[in-house]
Amino acid sequence: MDVPLHLAQDPEADALLGRSPLAVLVGMVLDRWIPVEWAFKGPSTIARRMGTDDLDAHEIVAFEPETFVRLLSDKPAVHSHPESMARSIQRLCHYLVEHYGGDPEAIWRDVDSGQELLRRLAELPGFGEQRARILLALLGKQLGVRPAGWREAAGAYGEERSFRSVADVTGPESLAKVRAYEQEARAAAEAAGTEPHE
Repeated sequence: MDVPLHLAQDPEADALLGRSPLAVLVGMVLDRWIPVEWAFKGPSTIARRMGTDDLDAHEIVAFEPETFVRLLSDKPAVHSHPESMARSIQRLCHYLVEHYGGDPEAIWRDVDSGQELLRRLAELPGFGEQRARILLALLGKQLGVRPAGWREAAGAYGEERSFRSVADVTGPESLAKVRAYEQEARAAAEAAGTEPHE
């Protein structure tokens, strides 16, 4: 995998995302309660603090949980909730090691359909169906992972230039559109008395 991404709006962080499937997955885990670009800068910060230029599921699993929490908590913190995010990232990596030999690309390498890929993504710890649809849309729109029916499986997030999620962030202008959509969705959810999406 080696594709140009602009999710973090930071050259070093985006370069890592463009070559590392695990960095993309970790960015998706971090993409709650904080701005998109902060979330997707996180994998680069984690790798740098680990003393490496990439992320490896086996290495992350090998960390003592308290040590990994400290790694995310050091100033500036990787996330506003570093302890819960550290646990979530380690759970994800445990799952990848157990089910895919630590290779994130194995999730989609041999997949036959968008629905099957959606199922696999939704099974990742901490993802669920909505986050899985967003990741599926990101994989299809920007990373070239396009099994049959991927757009349909991604739902509204798979629509061309829908600007509903990180899947459509390709630069500052599209990021502003996604942010505006998320603010509208949050306001509508609050007005309806329902929970906004995470």
